[in-house]
Parts: sequence; C-alpha cells; structure tokens
Amino acid sequence: MKRGKRYAESFTKIDREKRYLLQEALSLVKESATAKFDETVELAVRLGVDPKRADQVVRGTVVLPHGTGKAVKVLVFAKGEKEKEAELAGADYYGSEVYVEKITKGWTDVDVIIATPDMMGMVGKLGRILGPRGLMPNPKSGTVTFEVEKAVKDVKAGKIEYRVDKTGILHVPIGKKSFQVEELVENAVVFFQAIIKAKPPAAKGQYLRTAVLSSTMGPGVKLDVNEILKLAK
Repeated sequence: MKRGKRYAESFTKIDREKRYLLQEALSLVKESATAKFDETVELAVRLGVDPKRADQVVRGTVVLPHGTGKAVKVLVFAKGEKEKEAELAGADYYGSEVYVEKITKGWTDVDVIIATPDMMGMVGKLGRILGPRGLMPNPKSGTVTFEVEKAVKDVKAGKIEYRVDKTGILHVPIGKKSFQVEELVENAVVFFQAIIKAKPPAAKGQYLRTAVLSSTMGPGVKLDVNEILKLAK
C-alpha cells in the first residue's frame, strides 16, 4: 500500500520498537495527525482471550468522560410516555411504526438505535437490515431498556460499545485530534479500567497483551502495557 508524504514524515518521528508512556504516545499521535480534517484517535488492544469460546468474549459499554467528539444521531423506538421521554432527552428521532417502514425501505441514517422492551417484537423484524450495520438494539449494550432518558443521554455524552473481534482485538475511538492530550489520557484510562474489569474468569495468562494508538490517517504508536495497568488501578 502506497503511503503519502505526510504519513512518511510522521512515521520517522516514531520508534517502532519502543513502548511509549500513554501521555507521550498521545502527543505523538496528535503531532502525526496532519490530515485537513479532525482525525479520530483510535485505540487497538489485543487481549489474551479466545473469542471462539463464549465464556471469553469481552464486550460491554463505557461512557468516556470527554466523549468521542462525534455528534451521535439517535433513534428511539417507543410509544406513549416513553416516546415523549426520548424527545425530552434529546433523541434525534423517536416513534414506532413510521420508522419501521422507513428502515424497511432502506433508511438507516442513524448511529445508535434504542428500543423499549415492548417494541422489540416490532424491531426484531428489522434484524436483517440493522444487524449487519451494528444497529440492532441489545440489552447487553443498554440499548433495550425502559430507562430511555438515561440511555439517550449516555449515548449523547460519549458512551461507546466495545466487543473483541475474532482475532482477540478491541478497536475503539477515544476522541479527536482536536482534544487536549489530558482529555485523551482520561478517556483512555477510563476505557482501560472498563476492559480490565470485564476480564472473563476463564481467561488465563497475560490478559492485556498489546495496545496501539493511532489517528485516522496516521501511523500506530505502541503503548507500555505495564504503565497502563498502573494507571487503570
């Protein structure tokens, strides 16, 4: 894959063998993010788990203290008082049958879908459309709930969902290039605390294997895992 001149210049600033302390790594990532848009700062973490085993799947949600920097569009499937609650909480779209019809016709211009449990019989029929796009409401991610106000506000505040992939790696956004280094550090630490707490009892050996930071268009920066474990305590 051919890389641009900016990427090549950024690459020379990073020691590929070194494991950087978190604050230094984030400073390097920000410095290396030279695209003309506000690049996302991303974190990739390899865990010592076997995702093929159900008792070693690591997944959950966490609210980042400074959010992700992305404006999140939320749809809530609800009726009556819960629909009104969704509106007051700041949901972008809210309702029932009208959105089932829109989605059936191909509309999926949202980032997160929340549904009250009584709506899941209706929403479940949209699984073939929503599932592949990662939009299907799920109790484990807090998107199937009667606590509509909390669910909407959490998502708007920077709640992210994480799930280990088939290779044992978690990929999550922790902010934007425009964030202060201190804000990115706090977001990263809160995320690491969440995944350490989510360690499956069945996981043996070293749990936190490697962690790499990067911006959307920038090179990866390896983290010192031992420092991460200390910061996350």
